[in-house]
Amino acid sequence: MNPDQYCQEKCAASGSSFYYSFLFLPTEKRRAIMALYAFCREVDDIVDECHDISLASTKLAWWRQEVARVWEGKAQHPVGLALQGVIGHINLPQEQLLEIIDGMEMDLQQSRYLDFKGLSLYCYRVASVVGLLAAEIFGYQDRQTQKYAHDLGMAFQLTNIVRDVGEDARRGRIYIPMDELKQFNVPAADILNARYSDNFSALMKFQAERAERYYAQALAALPAVDKKNQRPGLIMAAIYRTLLDEIRQENFQVLHQRIALTPVRKIWIAWKTWVFA
Repeated sequence: MNPDQYCQEKCAASGSSFYYSFLFLPTEKRRAIMALYAFCREVDDIVDECHDISLASTKLAWWRQEVARVWEGKAQHPVGLALQGVIGHINLPQEQLLEIIDGMEMDLQQSRYLDFKGLSLYCYRVASVVGLLAAEIFGYQDRQTQKYAHDLGMAFQLTNIVRDVGEDARRGRIYIPMDELKQFNVPAADILNARYSDNFSALMKFQAERAERYYAQALAALPAVDKKNQRPGLIMAAIYRTLLDEIRQENFQVLHQRIALTPVRKIWIAWKTWVFA
């Protein structure tokens, strides 16, 4: 299996909605975005699957070294080799890949956020930076597209937080800011023990509305000249906003289950957005 095949399998096996936004890209851009996404999966899986914090830190440190090796032409991992194959013709700043690892390390250091300001830094590192790198891969002419990519990344991560409240709680993590739990009178114990309430529904509605504001800001910021190149991001926005609608219709019943769209529905949304965006 060559590095590109490894990345493609990593992307497909994740079951992520992002995979469906890559399908319509030309070969070189598809190779690059799958390498980037596979990198994100590798470092994210360390945090999610490695329960020994010291070992997880060691593995993330190895990936920092691997990023350096990519720019030295000495990559060892299939994902590093795939990235090495694309950095010559696509601008993927090394420091931004390292910022993604910084975000993963935040998960090892804390499981709560006092306020949205603190959460925003986490969202920026694990999602907005990915959005900025993806925008480079897809191509743009107007620098305003960077604002779009930043806000779209924030919207995606805030949607993930809404979707994964129960799953994250089972790992001992709560990404909803603690001051907002207090504002809506939702004890952390309710989330950790999967207890629903009217207050919880109101809290989650507040989180969903914030995500929607970021989607609106992102789409308003996207210059017309770059809309065609940035269609993969628009596909993701369409899929994720549909998911957010589904979660609303389920009255935010996210503590005991993970609400998701079917692959067929994602493909339909992807095709429709690619053709009509």
